Amino acid sequence: MSKRDFLSLLDFTQAELHDLLERAKAYRKMHERGEVYQPLIGRTAAVIMQLNSTRTRLAFEAGLAQMGAHAVFLSSKDSQMGRGEPIEDLARVLSEMVDIVMIRTLEQDDMQRLADHASIPVINAMSSLLHPCQLLADVQTFEELRGPIKGKTVAFLGDGYNMCHSYINASTQWDFELRIACPDAHQPNTDILANGHNAQRVATAREAVAEADLVVTDVWSSMGHEGQESKRRSTFEPYQVNEQLLDQAKPDVLFMHCLPAHRGEEVSATLLDDPRSVVWQEAGNRLHSQKALVEFLLLGNHRSSATAG
Repeated sequence: MSKRDFLSLLDFTQAELHDLLERAKAYRKMHERGEVYQPLIGRTAAVIMQLNSTRTRLAFEAGLAQMGAHAVFLSSKDSQMGRGEPIEDLARVLSEMVDIVMIRTLEQDDMQRLADHASIPVINAMSSLLHPCQLLADVQTFEELRGPIKGKTVAFLGDGYNMCHSYINASTQWDFELRIACPDAHQPNTDILANGHNAQRVATAREAVAEADLVVTDVWSSMGHEGQESKRRSTFEPYQVNEQLLDQAKPDVLFMHCLPAHRGEEVSATLLDDPRSVVWQEAGNRLHSQKALVEFLLLGNHRSSATAG
């Protein structure tokens, strides 16, 4: 199998994403039954986190261990990247020592350069442009609870940043309608939005949420926005998701947030505990979807066994 990377949802076909999520659902059921499945014994992964991470790092490291692989964690302080080693050189060294690499860094271009010069698969563990691993877990969660997301209506409220960009890509790959409500100064990347087949901007949060099947938000100040918190709070206040706003969606609406959440800011203080909120299952599915992703990149598309387990 030729080397594949996962820097964006657009790197995979719709069929591949479908099979990957079916595999992730199977992994969740296997986990719930306590089954041990270790197809990656003897494999090693580099987990490079130049930015803080909880769910992404935990999901990769725990998932790799459960599949029999070993993870080596590297932060900026632990590697020569923090001292100016060219990414192209790092890519060649990693390719000699490990089987796969996950990297979290602000610049999408850094990931692309790493992937271009590595002979092993590279996974985007989040950049300022995209967060594709989160979307795997989000779509998995929706489909486990509500069936296929194709044809559904999704509302994204808040900052037109990495999560919004990946939702635009997801609306193309899974064929759902996406309504985006963001402040004028914080709209998504124009090129990404223009290439999104099913995404549109709307004027208000209420318009975005009306009769939606899924409502999603993210923090108002992400990594890379340090020092802007106070100004952003006042700008984004009309886009807070609360119980009253969620009442405008369909009665069986689901609410998601990639976490960590700032209760009382982008969400009301009690929304995460609302029965319509599925953020904990969403977070847990990071483990299962990322296991399926690593398996796909190292062992190939398990179409024939995608529903096994």
